[in-house]
Amino acid sequence: MAFALSGCGLVHANGHRALEQVTLSAAQGERLAVIGASGAGKTTLLRVLGASIKPDEGEVALLGSAPWRLASNALKQLRARIGTIHQQPPIPPRLRVVTAVLAGRLGLWPRWRALASLVYPADMAGAHAALAQLGLADRLFDRCDRLSGGQLQRVGIARVLYQQPALMLADEPVSSLDPTLADQTLAALVAASERDGATLVASLHAVDLALKWFPRIVGMRSGRVVFDLPASSVTPEMLSALYASEGGVPPVHGIALHADDAPVVSAALQPARL
Repeated sequence: MAFALSGCGLVHANGHRALEQVTLSAAQGERLAVIGASGAGKTTLLRVLGASIKPDEGEVALLGSAPWRLASNALKQLRARIGTIHQQPPIPPRLRVVTAVLAGRLGLWPRWRALASLVYPADMAGAHAALAQLGLADRLFDRCDRLSGGQLQRVGIARVLYQQPALMLADEPVSSLDPTLADQTLAALVAASERDGATLVASLHAVDLALKWFPRIVGMRSGRVVFDLPASSVTPEMLSALYASEGGVPPVHGIALHADDAPVVSAALQPARL
């Protein structure tokens, strides 16, 4: 298994229960999208899968290990095998794009190589190849503070592509991209996961993209998993119930349609035949 959660629960410091009895697992190489309205617990779930937060209840297994039973060095090595794509990448603005991408393997390199790469990029060809998959090969030596929000988001994705992790976690990875770029970027992520045999878990706001690119859909509401189904089994009625707090109409390409657009919604949410 790539991961297995059993009965996981988590309460934030402010008293908000973010996860409630979540049981979820995936085999190595699976692709699944996590969908649900804002505040459903999607980001918290990904943080648990990334071993960045420990749940208050339940058991977690990641890539064959129980992360919270590991010594600190072993936990660091485990985290180096997990790549996380953030909605807003935590990249220092003055950093060069090439250095930001190469940072994907800092956890795998010896300390001397990681420090040397900050002075002179250790693998410019590898960084260039990762950026090329996302249409950013010409921005290799640009400073990150000169990029648009969408370009910076793709640099964060390129960093994970360069990392080649066993488990890829993507938190709203295309939120800053237009529909065409969003589709192309998800295609690159899927191709990388298939090529490397990596498990890919993405939280997505745009339900049509989730149904198109992911064979398995996990619906969350109020910190709970309410369904876990093949994309072909997810019906418009299920989605309407999942997004009841947002008017019952699921967002498409990041834009929530109005209730009187029901026929358009139904057509847009049909899984693509690839």
